[in-house]
Amino acid sequence: MPEMAITRPGIKFAKICVLFLLAMLLVSPGLRAQNQNPLPPSPPPPPTPGAQNQSHTIKNVVDLVVLHTTVVDEKGNFVPDLTRDNFRVFEDKIEQKASVFSKEDVPVTMGLVIDNSGSMKEKRPQVNEAALSFVRTSNKQDEVFVVNFNDEYYLDLDEDFTSNPNELHEALEKIDTRGSTALYDAIIGSLDHLKKGHKDKRVLLVITDGDDDASRKDFPYTVKAAVESNALIYAVGVFSDEDRKSNKKMVRKSKKDLTTLAEATGGLAFFPDNLADVDSVCTEIARDIRNQYTIGYYPTNTAKDGTFRSVKLELIPPKGRGKLSVRTRTGYYASKATPN
Repeated sequence: MPEMAITRPGIKFAKICVLFLLAMLLVSPGLRAQNQNPLPPSPPPPPTPGAQNQSHTIKNVVDLVVLHTTVVDEKGNFVPDLTRDNFRVFEDKIEQKASVFSKEDVPVTMGLVIDNSGSMKEKRPQVNEAALSFVRTSNKQDEVFVVNFNDEYYLDLDEDFTSNPNELHEALEKIDTRGSTALYDAIIGSLDHLKKGHKDKRVLLVITDGDDDASRKDFPYTVKAAVESNALIYAVGVFSDEDRKSNKKMVRKSKKDLTTLAEATGGLAFFPDNLADVDSVCTEIARDIRNQYTIGYYPTNTAKDGTFRSVKLELIPPKGRGKLSVRTRTGYYASKATPN
C-alpha cells in the first residue's frame, strides 16, 4: 500500500486529546443512554433503469468501467452536444456496450500537488496564484486538499479536504523551498489520499519544475498506481530558461514522464514557456475537467485476473463538424478474485 501524505507534526495534537477524552466518556456505562437500540440503516433502493444518465454521481458499481472523456474540435474548443451514438467503446479491440452516458459538471475530489523543492523558491508565488485560480474556476462543491513536497510530502490542511479558498491559500503559503524532488512518492501518497474523498470523479493537479531525484518508488510503479486509481492527472512543468539551456536532458526526461503519466489517466501535460502563463494553463485545466462526457460499460471479459485491459474510444462525428479529437484513459487493471 502506498504511504499516506504526511501531516506536519503537532498540527492535530489538541484535537486528538479532546476526541480521546470524549471517546472515554461515551463508553462509560453510567453515561450510556438507557433503552436505546438504534435500527441499522436501511439498504439503498435498487437503481432505476436509466438513472445513471440523470444523477449527479455514478455510484461505485462493481465491474463498471468509467471513462471521463474530452472531445475537442480543431481549435481546441470543447464539443458539448454529442450523444451516446457518437461513441464506440473497445476493450482489447473488442467492442463494448455503453451502459452509462452523461455530460454534467459534477463535483470532484481533487488534490493540488505542488513542488516545494529548492529550485521552486522564486516560482512559488505565481504558482500559488495559478493554483488558486484553478480552484476558483472549479465547482463550488469540489473537495480539495493540498500536498507540498520536496524530499518528503505533507498534507498541508488541518482536515482531509476543504472547499474554502482561504484555507487553501493558507495551505499553499506553507512554503519551505529546500531539498530535492520526491515527485513519485508525492503522487502515490496523494492518490492514496484521494480514496478518502466522497466524489466519484477524482483529479490530481501536479505542478513541478524538475525530474524526480528522491523518491523510494520508481516511475513504472507510479504510472501503475495512477492507472489503478482511476483518477485524472494533469501535470504542469515549469522550467526556467536556465534549465532549458544547461539541463536539457533533465527537461526532456521530465516532459516525457509527465506526459506519459497524464495521458495514461486521460489527463494532459502542459509546459508553458513563461511562468506568467501558468495561471491561464490552470484555468484551461479547470475548464477541461468541467466539460467532459462520462461513459461507462460492463466489460464482456469478466475474468478477475488483475490484468491490464487496453481501452479505446472511437468517435463518430456528426456531419459537418470537421475533425474532432477524443481523449480518455488508455486502459485499466481488472480486479482480482478474492482468495477463498
